[in-house]
Amino acid sequence: MNDPGLPFVTLAALFVLCLAALVLFMVRRYQLRRTLGTADASLCTPGKPWRMGVCRYQDSDLEWFRLMSLSPRARFRFRRSALVLVGRRAPTESERTKVQQGSVIVTLSYEGRELLMAMKFDVYAGLSSWLEAGPVVGIGTWR
Repeated sequence: MNDPGLPFVTLAALFVLCLAALVLFMVRRYQLRRTLGTADASLCTPGKPWRMGVCRYQDSDLEWFRLMSLSPRARFRFRRSALVLVGRRAPTESERTKVQQGSVIVTLSYEGRELLMAMKFDVYAGLSSWLEAGPVVGIGTWR
């Protein structure tokens, strides 16, 4: 009755599940990063801590995906026409441990709410260019 088969099978199944989850995380990260218009960006919304993620520029939306998630859907989607770039600044002492090294903190306004995004300066330059290049509200394709 001291059969080691059941504990071994249980441990092997747990190991396979952990390995499969790790592979899925890596595949998702690879898929997000290979898409054109994606960049690493941490996000801080009012009342929430900094969260690491990936943002992706679409034609009319800025999508943000959580880094530690298996979901293929964006966690946040911000309409380009409602997103306003307020400014940028260097991270404070307390923020330096929570964001990527060498990041700038970008303040955005979205439908009256303030959002903070931490990103590298070249990503910030791309974001500001993407926002400025969009059509003016009321002219062109914005509805």
